[in-house]
Amino acid sequence: MRKTYPKTHWYLVVLSLCVSAVSGAAAVPEFDQNHAFFLIEAQCAFGPRDPGSEGHRQCLEFLWRELSFWTDTVFVQSFTHHSQGRRKTIQLTNIIGRTKPAERDRILLCAHWDTRPVADHDPIPENRNTPVLGANDGASGVAVVLEIARRCALSPPDIGLDIILFDGEDYGFDDSPDEWLIGSKHFAKNIPRPFPRYGILLDMIGDRDLEIPVEQASYYYAPGIVDKVWSAARNLGISTFQQEIGRSVYDDHIPLNEAGLPTIDIVDFDYAFWHTVHDTPANCSRKSLEDVGRVLLHVIYNEKP
Repeated sequence: MRKTYPKTHWYLVVLSLCVSAVSGAAAVPEFDQNHAFFLIEAQCAFGPRDPGSEGHRQCLEFLWRELSFWTDTVFVQSFTHHSQGRRKTIQLTNIIGRTKPAERDRILLCAHWDTRPVADHDPIPENRNTPVLGANDGASGVAVVLEIARRCALSPPDIGLDIILFDGEDYGFDDSPDEWLIGSKHFAKNIPRPFPRYGILLDMIGDRDLEIPVEQASYYYAPGIVDKVWSAARNLGISTFQQEIGRSVYDDHIPLNEAGLPTIDIVDFDYAFWHTVHDTPANCSRKSLEDVGRVLLHVIYNEKP
């Protein structure tokens, strides 16, 4: 995960949510919370997935295979990054799957698949050089995105779907902005065509006590997409999507917005085990994954070309 913008005043805001008629749309597939949780466990079974590690290499192969099953075409963006802070050069890989690749009307779902190389927020100093397992911070967003890809493959929606798994999101230092969001910065300079209509980023959405406020930068860059997603949650009675503005988070949606692709971040930054050795599947919730997955499936299946 990443640093936040300088702390700003937190305030409630009344969102003027558009009312969408979810009931009139095509049949929306069910979200399988158990399979999504299995996908968290499968990623964590490789161990930490920080760049250069054996877990990183093995998980790359696993994610490639998964997207190959559930999307029409899969390719990668492989590139090197020289880290001045860590004084090493690393190989990074964004993994991209596309359904209906010829369809010009499409949306993008994304998450980061790498994990933090150090548990620098662990309360025990001896743990702070230990790599993070990243069950919530990384694997939870990937799991929901992959499960959505699977459901869309079994019952295709009307629009095209791009799935992007970013590498190198969590490699940075608080005083070195160039070391964060490496994969999404690379992707933002190399967005494949057709250009998606908008994007949705998932990060840290597996918390057992999930509460998702509207991320500030998302509301600034893409208020219409915020309204679309939070309206779907309200219509479904999913209260984990809170009707208030939270903090700004410096996350993978920022480079995409700066490149002209309106993208929101669905994130619960208040996670007790953030950047600690206790970010494990035991501290994640199937129900949290289902809440997010159900909302996004309703958004996808209510989109019309």
